[in-house]
Order: sequence, then structure tokens, then C-alpha cells
Amino acid sequence: MKTVKLANGIDMPVLGLGVFKVEEGAELVSAIKEAIRLGYRSIDTAAIYGNETSTGQGIRESGVPREDLFITSKVWNTDLGYEETLAAFDETLRKMELDYLDLYLIHWPVEGKYIDAWRALEKLHKDGRIRAIGVSNFQIHHLETLKKHATIMPVVNQIELHPQLTQKELIAYCAENNIRVEAWSPLMQGGLFNNPVLQEIAAHHGKSVAQVILRWDLQNDIIVIPKSTKAHRIAENMAIFDFELTPEELTQIDALNQNLRVGPDPDNIDF
Repeated sequence: MKTVKLANGIDMPVLGLGVFKVEEGAELVSAIKEAIRLGYRSIDTAAIYGNETSTGQGIRESGVPREDLFITSKVWNTDLGYEETLAAFDETLRKMELDYLDLYLIHWPVEGKYIDAWRALEKLHKDGRIRAIGVSNFQIHHLETLKKHATIMPVVNQIELHPQLTQKELIAYCAENNIRVEAWSPLMQGGLFNNPVLQEIAAHHGKSVAQVILRWDLQNDIIVIPKSTKAHRIAENMAIFDFELTPEELTQIDALNQNLRVGPDPDNIDF
């Protein structure tokens, strides 16, 4: 699995398995074990997903040494705050039965709460319990606010990103500040599979629309975590390293942008 180097020097796989909305249980355990068997080394979960226990089980049962895997989770909005975030992190490790995380993220930029939560992440990082710390769904102004208080800047910003929400300005800002961008909902929850532009590009390469989108991410230096529990989809999502999109095709895909979100607007969080 190809990796990129984060600002703090550690390597992160460019492709991972997301487990959003996958319930606890055998299906999730099986999906994680299959992904790792196929060569995935990055698994992304979150406290709010309610599946950290099964995620940890799948990781342990994979047979791959823990140090060869890259495991991410996120602190939820109701646990933002210094002591609350420390306690939430302990609970995440307890559920996953892990000694440390590779990456821990603040899930949403809840105004008035994420600065104290970030102080907790910095402590956990300095204590060696997290290898890297970052944020999710942060816009430029959130990152600018954080910069005024942080002693360690985020190395990752995980955001909703797909061909109809390209977020070019935010991506440029992150690049200038050594923050790697990671895309959640990269396939727009299946909403792009019938797009004629993407279908034509996919046909030209003998690939699926999903593979074209994921390849577009990689060629834009975006880390990507597509979600699936189906073995053939997990395998398909990994088969994106044997072709390359042309500059013209990348431009065609960029032109699909409509600033269209399938998730919440980070500036209007009401949960």
C-alpha cells in the first residue's frame, strides 16, 4: 500500500477502509479482515459510529501486526473539552482494545469547544498515545483560529470531498500549511455512479466510476477512505494503482463541482 509522509514524519496509507454507518457485528469484523487480507493497512472509524468494538476485533483477528496498521478514530461533539476529550480517548482505546491510535481527529469544529479539545489531543500526542493528531470538517477560518492557540498544528484535515464538492480553496490552504487532506464520502454515497462524464472516462480506462473517482483523489494528493462491507467492492476500490487519468480528464472531473454537500455544513452544526 502506497503511503504519504505527514508533517510530523510518519507515513500514512493513501487508501483506507471507512466504516461509517456499519453496525457492530460479524459483517464489520469480516469486512475489516478481508480489507487487511487484500492489502489495506488503514482503517478509519469514530466514536459516533458506534462500531469501535467490532473494528478493534477485526484488527486483532486480521493476523497483521498492530504496528503495520494505521488506525484512526475521532472524538465526538458531546465530548469536546479538555477532560472530556481525554476521557473519550480512553473509552475509544478500551472499546478497540488498543494501546494507541495512529491518528485521532476532532470530528466537527464546534465553536467554543474545539480549542480545549485540541489541547487534550496535544497532550495525548506528547504522551505517546497518539502518533498523529488532526481535525475533520474544519474550514479555513476554523484552522486559522486553531493556529492562534495550538502548539502542534493538525497534520490531517478529513473533509467531505468528491467531484461535486471539490473544495479547491481549502485544499490549497491545507497544502500551504502542511496539512494533508483526507476525503470522506469520496463517492458521494453512490450519487455519482450515473454521471455521464465519469461513465465515459471509466469506459475509456476499462474501470468503474468508483475507481475513476478514487484515482482522481490520488492524483490530487488526497488521502481517501471509501466505505464498503462487500468483498468485491473492497477489492475494486483498491485496484486504482494500475492506471492514470490524463490532465484533460482531471479537468473534466474538476468541472463537475457544484459545491454540493451530502453531509452537514461545518459552519452550521446543530448536533
